Amino acid sequence: MAARDALLVIDLQLGFDLPVWGPRNNPGCEARVAALVTEWRRASRPVVFVRHDSRVLGSPLAPGSPGNAFKPQLEGEPDLLVVKSVHSAFYGRPDLDGWLQEQSIQGLVVTGITTDHCCETTARMAGDLGYRVLFALDATHTFDRRLPGGEIVSADEVTRVCAASLHDEFCQVVTTADLLKASAEVR
Repeated sequence: MAARDALLVIDLQLGFDLPVWGPRNNPGCEARVAALVTEWRRASRPVVFVRHDSRVLGSPLAPGSPGNAFKPQLEGEPDLLVVKSVHSAFYGRPDLDGWLQEQSIQGLVVTGITTDHCCETTARMAGDLGYRVLFALDATHTFDRRLPGGEIVSADEVTRVCAASLHDEFCQVVTTADLLKASAEVR
C-alpha cells in the first residue's frame, strides 16, 4: 500500500438492504467499510464514493428513490463522488480515471457492493488500466446467485470464486485488518 492510495466505496446504498436481492453474506461489510473510510480520512488519503443510478424502471437504486441514498455508515463528503449507471466506476461521471491521474494516484482499494458485480468489474478495469489494486474482500458483500439451470450458488461461494478469479491476476485480495495494519505502517 502507498501513502496516496485512494479508497473506493462502491454502491454502499440503502436499496441493497431490500429483500428483492435475496440472501446476502458478510453482515460486517458496512462496519468494515466505515472503519476504512475513517482511517483514510485520518491519514488524509483520498476517499471516493461511487453511486449507482439505475436506469431500470422501478429499481430500488433509481435516482430519486429512497434506495438510491448512501447507507448511514458513509458519513461526510468524499473527495470525489462518481455517479454511474453501469457496473464499472470507470464509466461514471466525473471521469474517475482522469481524476486519479490528475491527483497522481496509482493505487486503489476497492470496497462496497456487490463483490462480484460492480466491485469486481471496477477492480478488473483498474488493473487493466495499470493501477495497483487492493480488493478488500471482507469490506464487500454480495447475494446468492442462480445458475442458468436454476441451481442456487450461495453468496459465500460467489465471493470465494470472485476472490480466486481476481487474486494475483487483476489485484491483490486483502482484508480490512491487512489494510488498517498497512496504513499504520505507511504513515
